[in-house]
Amino acid sequence: MRAVYKPSRGFLLALALLLALLHAVLAVTATVDKSMTADEIAHLTAGQAYNVRNDYRLHPENGNLPQRLAALPMTVARVPLPPSDSESWRTADIWNYGHRFFYRQGVSTGEWLFLGRSMIAMVSAATGLLVFFWSRALFGWRGGFLSLVLFTFSPTFLAHGALTTSDVVMTFFFLASVGAWWRHLQNPGAVWTGISAATLGLAFVAKFSAVLLPPMLTLIAIPWLVAEQRRTGWRTPLSRLARTIAVHAIATWAIIWLFYGFRFSAFAPEFSDGATFNHGWGWTLTGIGFPAKVIWWIKEARLLPEAWLYGLAFVLQFSRARGAFMSGEYSIYGWVWFFPWTFLIKTTLPFLLISVGGAVAALVAAARSRLAQGASPLLQRLWPLTPLAVLFAGYWITSLASHLNIGHRHILPTYPVLFIAAGWSGRYFARRKCAMATVIAGLLAWQVAASQGIRPHCLAYFNPLVGGPANGWRHLVDSSLDWGQDLSGLKDWIDRHARRDRVYLSYFGTGDPEYEGLQAAALPCLPVVGEPRPWVPLQPGLYAISATMLQQVYSPYRGDWTLNREQEFQRLRALEPMLLALGASGKPHERVPGEGPADEVWKRYDQLRFARLCHYLRVRPCDAMIGYSILVYRLDSEELAAATGESLKAWSALIERTVTGG
Repeated sequence: MRAVYKPSRGFLLALALLLALLHAVLAVTATVDKSMTADEIAHLTAGQAYNVRNDYRLHPENGNLPQRLAALPMTVARVPLPPSDSESWRTADIWNYGHRFFYRQGVSTGEWLFLGRSMIAMVSAATGLLVFFWSRALFGWRGGFLSLVLFTFSPTFLAHGALTTSDVVMTFFFLASVGAWWRHLQNPGAVWTGISAATLGLAFVAKFSAVLLPPMLTLIAIPWLVAEQRRTGWRTPLSRLARTIAVHAIATWAIIWLFYGFRFSAFAPEFSDGATFNHGWGWTLTGIGFPAKVIWWIKEARLLPEAWLYGLAFVLQFSRARGAFMSGEYSIYGWVWFFPWTFLIKTTLPFLLISVGGAVAALVAAARSRLAQGASPLLQRLWPLTPLAVLFAGYWITSLASHLNIGHRHILPTYPVLFIAAGWSGRYFARRKCAMATVIAGLLAWQVAASQGIRPHCLAYFNPLVGGPANGWRHLVDSSLDWGQDLSGLKDWIDRHARRDRVYLSYFGTGDPEYEGLQAAALPCLPVVGEPRPWVPLQPGLYAISATMLQQVYSPYRGDWTLNREQEFQRLRALEPMLLALGASGKPHERVPGEGPADEVWKRYDQLRFARLCHYLRVRPCDAMIGYSILVYRLDSEELAAATGESLKAWSALIERTVTGG
């Protein structure tokens, strides 16, 4: 009888490591031709300031550890920051200071961006290995590899796993923290207690969402405490729990101080002349209620570093209200169904099918087990799932209540739990389960095909439920689709198809059109960085508009085009020749009778004119789509005039003809 080859443990571990590394390579190489995304410039610049100047005022709201990590290659190479005598440094204006750093002093932007992304890609690979080992522990080698393949070829993690932001880093620490805490409860001893405490401490310098971990760890400890009480009584487990909580609190406190140089002040003494935070403490603490009193008391007592406390307050302030868009709707407080809808349309269909099918099959198996054996054996089988269940449920409950509905990335920590749970389906790869094994293998192949089909535009992945990535901009924008990554792609497209055309650009992101070689007149852009935009009339040509700008998410004129807006637009449109003349003559601050300073009047008119144009373009098919995030329209003089320069009747007729195809 022919012997069946059984791979060794070492071979399987090496294969898992190679798959995780493959994930990192796929993620980072997909970004080679992608421009700087909106938040990356802040993370890299702030990280360099932390590493080389020990000044923590820049961008303290997004975690100290990920920013330091992403900037590490620049730190090792001693890439110099811009001088500290600039206004943007003194006011901690991270966007303008970062713009100067990467685009105005000869830095090799592409090289350092790639290396920073590579650092985060390694953390993403480590997250994949955590998924693998946890799934293997629960479901064996087959389950571990099934989970790892789903992770490796997840468009979501291929997109965010190689961006210099804190999202994937915090995802790693959420999973690692609940896992290490559960392991140390099950295995008393200094080693696992130290690992758990250190992991929790690092989570608190990775991102401020770590404040969700103490309640989660408490919930995880409750079933353990009840089980231990039945065995030894209350005194012993309560005493141990009190000791370990103290150890974790002290370790977290010490790690936070370590990452802020054991200095209370956010201001490095040698760079603090005239320096401030970007927003004062007064603004940061206003309106956040009781937490403001606690934060201020801790600050006054100097129990934690000033920059860490400021970052926490900033996150609480920022999350109170923020412009958001979802499938044609606008809100500043979000929707309870935002993240469920986002999860549904941004997750691959094969993974959804494996997750739903596996959940149904697991519930059926659990019901049969209870009927056959009773409740006790079933509870024993579910016992190891406790930390995963708490992480998943706790994070989702918090997400549903969140007012910050700006990106799919904010539910990243829930995905590893589902990848691990999907490992249960690995049992079907046993020989006696040939039919189901074929189905699961087909779904895995579909997962690989989906991730490679969207490459290198992984951030723009949308599944067929909404028509795929080409329709993504109709449902979600900002970091779910359009984070500024396709500026270089736009330059390549123009070079191939429209080298001689006049180009107008409305860009959402922190890339630099001039750095990319784009010659374009600037329409309203976000964020506002660099030199003020020239005041320009609109002429026929190519209009390249980022999806976020097209949907007017952060515009004061988002939503319906009302009669009041039309009346204001028509009133200001009559002033356009005067405003352009004032701008050209260097008199932007001269007062316009009945309206105010010319620069303020132009800003209102410019935004209204652009909003009116976008209302029309949203019903008009685009002529090209760059990476699914920048839409390009070729407008002739007649179409442009009706969209931005004629009466409401002409504008409405244009929209009607476009919608009906007349």
